[in-house]
Amino acid sequence: MPKMKTKASAKKRFKLTGTGKIKRKHAFKSHILTKKGTKQKRNLTHSGLVDKADEGNIKKQLCI
Repeated sequence: MPKMKTKASAKKRFKLTGTGKIKRKHAFKSHILTKKGTKQKRNLTHSGLVDKADEGNIKKQLCI
């Protein structure tokens, strides 16, 4: 049986924390920033955690 491969797209987007949760970045911060307010752009800078409902799918993609 061949080894399991991780999905390259998931590998680039998600990181594991020390407690096993999955860290993610916010969307909508790459371009067209002139129409977004300063507060919105500042809040999109911070990373967040993946929801419990999505953790299983992401862990499968990362082969954890």
